[in-house]
Amino acid sequence: MMHFADSLTFSGRKVVAAWAALPFPASSGSSLPDILSAHQQDVPWKLLSSWREQKVSCCFAQSVVLRGICKENPTSRPGQPRWPLQSGESPGQVLQQYLHSHFPGAFSLSHVLQQPCDTRPPFPQFFSPLLSRRGFLVDKAQGSSSAGVESIPVLAALQSSPVLRSLLSGLGRALRVPNVRRCSSFFTAGLEQDDFQEALEELKTLSQCYETGFGAEGSEDEADSD
Repeated sequence: MMHFADSLTFSGRKVVAAWAALPFPASSGSSLPDILSAHQQDVPWKLLSSWREQKVSCCFAQSVVLRGICKENPTSRPGQPRWPLQSGESPGQVLQQYLHSHFPGAFSLSHVLQQPCDTRPPFPQFFSPLLSRRGFLVDKAQGSSSAGVESIPVLAALQSSPVLRSLLSGLGRALRVPNVRRCSSFFTAGLEQDDFQEALEELKTLSQCYETGFGAEGSEDEADSD
């Protein structure tokens, strides 16, 4: 995983963020262009972090894997409006076009696998009743079943994006709040005050590598430097 993350980082960046849609919001029988057309404003995956909710508007590099969407219905159903993603010749190309439309200029890797994620026991059954046994969205809640949801389509992504600027700078601020001199366990473990301060400065420098130069990030930088 470390080497894979390295392949998505450059210009001093060392960290990538994990995102996922579990399950991927898909209706049974819909083509991939149909599914993605419902998410033209916001991508259908969320940050896997305890940090506050973040919208991803751009990224530097990413790797996205979608699994469990069959190759059925490669084009939209009759009567639905045509849109650019219909020109894709395969699900992989459709996903790649979608990524380029949302993140122009970013280095993007994408893979589409037909096999879904197995969610049979002992996988926890925390899914909505609006999912079929195969993990697709349905109009009405399913009746109770001892088998539950047996598999789901999943999208997962690793991204090097400006969102990490907020995550890293927020971590730095949180670490500066407590007085580490009061935490004897830090020094019992061999940590020196100078080493701790150096690590905080390195964390701040790392967070600055994720700046984009736009006004929103600039105003946040000023707040972080206070």
